[in-house]
Amino acid sequence: MINNVVLVGRLTRDPELKFTPNGAAVATFTLAVNRNFTNQSGQREADFINCVIWRKPAETLANYAKKGTLLSVTGRIQTRSYDNPQGQRVYVTEIVAETFQLMESKDVSEQRANESNETAEKSKPTPPPLPKQETDPFAQSSSAIDLPDDDLPF
Repeated sequence: MINNVVLVGRLTRDPELKFTPNGAAVATFTLAVNRNFTNQSGQREADFINCVIWRKPAETLANYAKKGTLLSVTGRIQTRSYDNPQGQRVYVTEIVAETFQLMESKDVSEQRANESNETAEKSKPTPPPLPKQETDPFAQSSSAIDLPDDDLPF
């Protein structure tokens, strides 16, 4: 039997790094992968593929890859199911990444990020100032967050 996947795409958001109660790192991310053909209007479409990576590679990915990073991933397709809090069975198909490779230099990534930030800053109105508050209640904690395995969707 063979279950191998190779993808090259861009991260749609920063990888989300968590730790299991046993201390294993796990990062989830979504890759936007262009299709090899165009639609009827001549535009190229993309598939958004959910991925998960474990242990040391998960920590490395979270430290070095950000939204928009061009990434190569090798792994396997995995399907699983769980019952959500409403009692419904939820089926999930995702890529379990075994390795990844950054496909562009840090300079190129930073330049692209700066250009997109400048464009976004020019196009959005200035919001009114918000009262200062702590957005992440765990930001000052240096210990791992203890999550029961039952709370994880994977």
